[in-house]
Amino acid sequence: MERFQVEREKAKKAVKLADHMLTVTYPIVRDPKLLVSILSNIMTALEAAVSAILYYERTFKRIPPFPDEFEAKFDLFKARCTRRYSINIEYIALIADVRSLLKRHKASPIEFSRKETFVICSDTYSMATMSHDQLKRYIAKTKLFIEDMIAMVSKNERLFG
Repeated sequence: MERFQVEREKAKKAVKLADHMLTVTYPIVRDPKLLVSILSNIMTALEAAVSAILYYERTFKRIPPFPDEFEAKFDLFKARCTRRYSINIEYIALIADVRSLLKRHKASPIEFSRKETFVICSDTYSMATMSHDQLKRYIAKTKLFIEDMIAMVSKNERLFG
């Protein structure tokens, strides 16, 4: 199995897990802290989808070797793949939003739950929130991105057995 195929499967699995956590587990538990875990799975799916496209491109030697860190991959993806595959700008914004929320979560000194939302505060008390509806929209867009990614990397599937 080629590396892009492994990443493609990882993306499908992560978005399926995030969707299950949001639609099945969250309504039962009702703990807004679970939203962070769901967001983390969404990011895993997005990272794997970007990696799948890049490794696909690398397989056909359309892009140079790249480091295995997400910042470098994301920059290369934006520079080389968005125009070639006419990738919707909303996907780039989605990845940036999810990544930003996770960074704020990791750096935040204070987090709390309020009325079915998870609130993240920075040192200066600027706030970011996560809600069930917001994550539902993120998952929907992530699924669309993964479908597009699968269509891109499956074009020459027969070459890889």
